[in-house]
Amino acid sequence: MALLDFPVLKTKTVDKQRFYITPEGNEYPSITTVLSPRNKEGLMKWRKKVGNDVATHIANKAAVRGSKVHKMCEDYLNGLDMEKHKKDFLPYCLFNELKDKTFDNINEVIGQEITLYSDKYKVAGRTDLIANYKHELSIVDFKTSTNERKDSYNENYYIQTAAYAEMFEELTGQPINQIVILVVTENGTVQEFIKDKQEYLPLLEETLEEWYNAGNLDRECS
Repeated sequence: MALLDFPVLKTKTVDKQRFYITPEGNEYPSITTVLSPRNKEGLMKWRKKVGNDVATHIANKAAVRGSKVHKMCEDYLNGLDMEKHKKDFLPYCLFNELKDKTFDNINEVIGQEITLYSDKYKVAGRTDLIANYKHELSIVDFKTSTNERKDSYNENYYIQTAAYAEMFEELTGQPINQIVILVVTENGTVQEFIKDKQEYLPLLEETLEEWYNAGNLDRECS
């Protein structure tokens, strides 16, 4: 497939929840917004354990680190000069570990930071990368982590990327079955998780149903 051009969707934030506005004027929640309640209990326990100030500091630091590594991946795959990124020592080191250990598996990039949506699921979002990974068209998501992740910790990531795969197929007619999560940790370990989206579609449906049933929006007329 050739590089595809997707419209950039406008967004709005309501009560810390992000919504995308489709070309038809529909307002759909981001998939990360829909998934956030699944993390809430665990995050509250963690905040209570380490203290709110410490938790906020750690979360903000992780968010900045992750954003910088994502931008480096995007710029590198777009063939841009990486010199400007070298000043951010830790993110640049993490990016290089990720690049050296996984980027040889990436080819035929379809797009990066693409906004997608689904009228079927009434959800939207922005995917990191759509490309061939190990010779199969895939949704690829880059993650940073302080420590190595157990596979069971990644369920939300798998639901998220499965949603992107469904959105892409709905908009283009091109199916994507493979979802890929690439994680780089602060000690330089790189983890690769490859899944079949079909395994996570029931959880996607269930999570969306719960979110809409909680009164966030009317799924029939949003």
